[in-house]
Amino acid sequence: MAALCSIRIVRKVPDLAENFMGSAAENIKEKHHGVLISVVQLCTELCKASKEALEYLRKHCVEGLVRILRDVTNSSYAPEYDIAGITDPFLHIRVLRLMRTLGQGDADCSEYVNDILAQVATKTESNKNAGNAILYECVETIMSIEATSGLRVLAINILGRFLSNRDNNIRYVALNMLMRAMAVDTQAVQRHRATILECVKDADVSIRKRALELVYLLINDTNVKPLTKELVDYLEVSDEDFKEDLTAKICSIVEKFSEDKLWYLDQMFKVLSLAGNFVKDDVWHALIVLISNASELQGYSVRSLYKALQAYGAQESLVRVAVWCIGEYGEMVVNNINMLDVEEPVTVTESDAVDAVELALKRYSVDVTTRAMCLVALLKLSSRFPPTSERIQEIVVQNKGNTVLELQQRSIEFNSIIQRHQSIKSSLLERMPVLDEASYLMKRAASSQATVSLTKSATTATPAGSLKIPNGVVKPPAAPLPDLLDLNSDDVPVTTSATTTAPDNFLQDLLGIDLTNSSTAGGAPSATTDILMDLLSIGSFPVQNGPPTTSNFITPGQVTKHAPATPQVMDLLDGLPSSTPLPDENTAYPSITAFQSATLKITFSFKKQPGKPQETTMHVSFTNLTSVALTDFMFQAAVPKFIQLRLDPASSSILPASGNGSVTQSLSVTNNQHGQKPLAMRIRISYKVNGEDRLEQGQISNFPAGL
Repeated sequence: MAALCSIRIVRKVPDLAENFMGSAAENIKEKHHGVLISVVQLCTELCKASKEALEYLRKHCVEGLVRILRDVTNSSYAPEYDIAGITDPFLHIRVLRLMRTLGQGDADCSEYVNDILAQVATKTESNKNAGNAILYECVETIMSIEATSGLRVLAINILGRFLSNRDNNIRYVALNMLMRAMAVDTQAVQRHRATILECVKDADVSIRKRALELVYLLINDTNVKPLTKELVDYLEVSDEDFKEDLTAKICSIVEKFSEDKLWYLDQMFKVLSLAGNFVKDDVWHALIVLISNASELQGYSVRSLYKALQAYGAQESLVRVAVWCIGEYGEMVVNNINMLDVEEPVTVTESDAVDAVELALKRYSVDVTTRAMCLVALLKLSSRFPPTSERIQEIVVQNKGNTVLELQQRSIEFNSIIQRHQSIKSSLLERMPVLDEASYLMKRAASSQATVSLTKSATTATPAGSLKIPNGVVKPPAAPLPDLLDLNSDDVPVTTSATTTAPDNFLQDLLGIDLTNSSTAGGAPSATTDILMDLLSIGSFPVQNGPPTTSNFITPGQVTKHAPATPQVMDLLDGLPSSTPLPDENTAYPSITAFQSATLKITFSFKKQPGKPQETTMHVSFTNLTSVALTDFMFQAAVPKFIQLRLDPASSSILPASGNGSVTQSLSVTNNQHGQKPLAMRIRISYKVNGEDRLEQGQISNFPAGL
């Protein structure tokens, strides 16, 4: 009782620890187990409370502790203390914990207890829970003190035996301890990697995950290939819930130990084939960068991906990489260019290559990114395989009425290139330039670091209306797209700077998705910006946070101040003026949905003035799709220099929530090149949500003909 009371006193008033050191050391010689357990616990508390007590007990208690442990280990059967054939496991465990405290960081004390720890480890039976508890504490003590290498190997072997136990808890504990042991003796843990690998296939999800983490730590340059093969083979039969973790670890291993590019490609192709739906975007982006740089392996890559696409067409990331490669290197799969010794020739016609991309386009009718990549690939194949141009044009045209504005726009533009621009098509659709792999890896590493910091900040405050990435990071809006329609291209609107910026996506230009102006916010576009960059880009209208900025957008009550129309140099991609007869003034023009985001829907209706074909009156209707009312609502518009625009005030500055009513506004346009150039417009909408400024902008190019 006195020892137990002393424990309470020391815990509450650590400064009194020195008053109990002598008595505690003296009572270690007691014979009664109940007293010993209490005294050993008191010594442990004293060590925690005072460094002086720790040093004192190291000098006066270690010998007594060794004696206690030897007595209980070698004692004969004693009914009073026996549990499952083991003498007083509670005293065993208490003494082992105190030894761990005393021996940690002290070589002399550790050397003194090495022999008794080896004796406990070898003599304790492991077929009972009581014995396993003692062995676990013994291993903990060995791994914590300055033990000899032989003793550490003995401890790790005990953990290896634990992995074969039928009890899930024991196996989980062993895996945890082995992860800690990796920092002490990696080679000893390596001897048990076959058993650890079997735990990756365990029925218990906790054991699977912990074993996978341990396997990841075990992999080095010498064993990476056999262990990766085992993991990839298991990927095919693993549970869907486990595939994401397993895929991420395999991809990380392959990238980390990929000195052989051919081996890297083979493993990544297998992962994409078996679990492409679980592969992160940055992983297949990195794969495309490597293929772009490995000119000697491009033929092998496109042939391997083509075959994988035939067998595993349901894996999304596989489809994206395969479609990109077929678009870039399609002639290599058809003509078996750059064959490797390990390959067998494949028979693929030009039509077969187009079939593969067309099938992917139809299969992924919901996924905008994949469909966009398919359209770009088809456009490139029309240049690689001229006999298929007419068929490809038919496929591309099918998307002219797509409800996704970007796909619709690309379809129209690509159709124009195939139909009317044969002279420049071959140079326009050359292979993408080789990407700087080192720069991409640096940007990717910087992006990963930014992701970590942004994730922390996003948990406390996420700006309303921001775009979300699956990992919870706030993704800043993209900058405005370069303007294909030459809408005031000499005076691009200044964009607001986002409060949080993320590194540029190095593959945006390569993949033609969400291509943005890389110039600093507020600056003019780079001189190297080409209209083809917009032509090959697929992206949604940017959504900007922050107050509206000044630009050449027309606000209500203003009229455009364009100079009189002058002859302009024809854009090669605009084509010749249409010779189709224009609709007369009595023609009824259908209303269009000109812009739609997660927040707003904008509808345009049209009316012509009799005898004035150049003039059009438009009635614009704004609908709020969110559950929060939008205040301080303002609509602005900009048009090319050959068009005059007058914008009337809106019917209200408050847009009701959930579509309960709408705001209307009228505008008038005069097309000074009516019949020669179509009407086009860039729009910007500013408003407030709960007092916070928001900005949305976009481009309208689907006006009816004849306006």
